[in-house]
Amino acid sequence: MGLLITGLVVFLGVHLLRVLSEEQRTRLIQTYGALAFKGAYSIVSVVGFILIVAGYAAARTDPVMLYTPPTGMAHAASLFTLVAFVLLVAAYIPGNWFLLKLKHPMTLAVKTWALGHLLANGGLHDLLLFGGFLVWAILVFRSARKRPPVSNPGLADGLPAVIASKPSSMLGTVATLGIGVGAWAWFAFQGHALLIGVAPFAR
Repeated sequence: MGLLITGLVVFLGVHLLRVLSEEQRTRLIQTYGALAFKGAYSIVSVVGFILIVAGYAAARTDPVMLYTPPTGMAHAASLFTLVAFVLLVAAYIPGNWFLLKLKHPMTLAVKTWALGHLLANGGLHDLLLFGGFLVWAILVFRSARKRPPVSNPGLADGLPAVIASKPSSMLGTVATLGIGVGAWAWFAFQGHALLIGVAPFAR
């Protein structure tokens, strides 16, 4: 469990830098340069992610159960994940309706994914992982909405500002839905079992 906690602190901590201290982030960029900052940011993120994956896998072998989710919650989590996939894709396709109306669909995707998995999993390791990401997404979303709108938000550090309002694109919206649903279908029926070791619709 310690490995999972360490990974969460490292990964979520570096992704909260801008939320916790915009001034400190600016000083680091000014001192070391934008390229060096982004390089270090990426390396720390990757290390944190690896620790999360390894820690979660280890915790699953000897789980501490906090509650037993009701029957059918695994399927409900799949529905939450479908929404999360669409929202995640929406963060990267310009001009789609979800991006323009919801402003920050990436963190909304994380919220939806985390909440769905909290409902379907009752282990302490699940609470730490999904609860940690849920809290992170809430903090990031609140911070992003306080920043001035921009026309082309950058996604390099995981905390873009909300975008300025403009007409939505039908093509962008359809592409977002198509790619999001397609990616979810592959993940739900093949990818989840392949990567996580659990088949959602076989439970």
